[in-house]
Amino acid sequence: MTVQIRKIDDYRWEVPIGYKDCMRVPGIIYTDEKLLKMIEKDNSIEQVANGACLPGIVKASLAMPDMHFGYGLAIGGVVATDIHDGVISPGATGYDINCGVRLVRSNLLLKDIKERIKDLVNNLYAEIPTGVGSKGRISLSPQEERDLLLKGAGWAVEKGYGTQEDLEHTEAYGRLEGADPDKVSDRSLERGKRQVGTLGSGNHFLEIQYVEEVYDEKAASIMGIEKDSITVMIHSGSRGFGHQVCTDYLEIMEAVIDTYGIKLPDRQLACAPFNSKEGKDYLSAMMAAANFAWANRHLLMVWTRDVFMKTLNLSPRELGMDLIYDVAHNIIKIEDHIVDGKKRRVAVHRKGATRAFPPGHQEIPDVYKEIGQPVIIPGDMGRASYLLTGTQKAMDDTFGSTCHGAGRCLSRHAAIKATKGRAIHRELEDRGIFCRAAGRETLREEFQEAYKDVTEVVNVVHNAGISKKVAQLKPLGAIKG
Repeated sequence: MTVQIRKIDDYRWEVPIGYKDCMRVPGIIYTDEKLLKMIEKDNSIEQVANGACLPGIVKASLAMPDMHFGYGLAIGGVVATDIHDGVISPGATGYDINCGVRLVRSNLLLKDIKERIKDLVNNLYAEIPTGVGSKGRISLSPQEERDLLLKGAGWAVEKGYGTQEDLEHTEAYGRLEGADPDKVSDRSLERGKRQVGTLGSGNHFLEIQYVEEVYDEKAASIMGIEKDSITVMIHSGSRGFGHQVCTDYLEIMEAVIDTYGIKLPDRQLACAPFNSKEGKDYLSAMMAAANFAWANRHLLMVWTRDVFMKTLNLSPRELGMDLIYDVAHNIIKIEDHIVDGKKRRVAVHRKGATRAFPPGHQEIPDVYKEIGQPVIIPGDMGRASYLLTGTQKAMDDTFGSTCHGAGRCLSRHAAIKATKGRAIHRELEDRGIFCRAAGRETLREEFQEAYKDVTEVVNVVHNAGISKKVAQLKPLGAIKG
């Protein structure tokens, strides 16, 4: 008899251990009835079960409401493995290492720039490199690239880009200690040396938004926003550098998995013991890629500020473009969590998931200690995005994790097919949203209906208590790769 998933409550479903013989822990999916029907259309529930088979996994294999089928582990998946007897897995981390989001506030209101959106978008598109294989304005020497991989966003600040306050408002201060450029292939280094400060392609974007609705006035005030405030959201990652790191270590781990006697239902989850040479090498290379991504987003933000100042003829003080926060996806963090009543140090793999630490946590900036870590959830380019805060319930139940976006419901190929004959850029302009994209197919691949409704996704995590809504942000204009 086929084992069925079981409803726990209105926002959680269990994939029981008996769903697959190899499962060491249950799967827990955060969703509601409507989104579950969409989730069941792909094979991502099987991937949640596969993740539960990883050696050393603790508590549960988790998945968020934006989950969809990915390589190895479902995108939207969270697994934590014990660092003493568990494994580390590139396929449970993701190809675009530290593909994350940063949100910038400003002193501007909607009325101040409503008539200047096209100018701003056109100037951003002219100044910020976008698209597949795009090259940035900075070309790194071998030594500079090593320094950047070690220092992350701090490298950019040392070079005069941005401020120390920007680092204080970045997850992990924009740097993972333990990165080792020597664990990165020459091919990765070659791909990365001209890509820092580039937006990339696919679902990466830089979007001008305004605050449509505020749900938590206190948290919004602390973050420096109010209704009709102008914000800028930047979504990008480690570009070809991180992709190559993942590719290299998937090959390495697939070659040694049998040597370690590891049996998995899907070799895309190829892994190695956390304390093995392969495991340690991958962690050091992954950290280097994460640092690359933080430096990348930091530079994109600095150049965005410059474009706003020049276009609007405003001083930095008048503009007030300050970083609210930067959060990472597709990353492994070594963290302490309570498991079965005891504190354990675990490797938390967040693949398409966002950290959501609670009020008072030592790893979030002092200014946010009272309200919790800012959580930034981008939606599709036609509807909305959200700003939330982390909660203690997330810390207790999901290793301090929540969703990371809307989540695709159509593949890129299916999206292009579905938009045949449509002019997506004109449809967006008719709704007051001006977009520029590097590739002709990009807007079709990323059109609104290719994604779940982010409001429905955010309502699940809000109602489940693993993050708390602060504000809804509506798009005005964007550049995309």
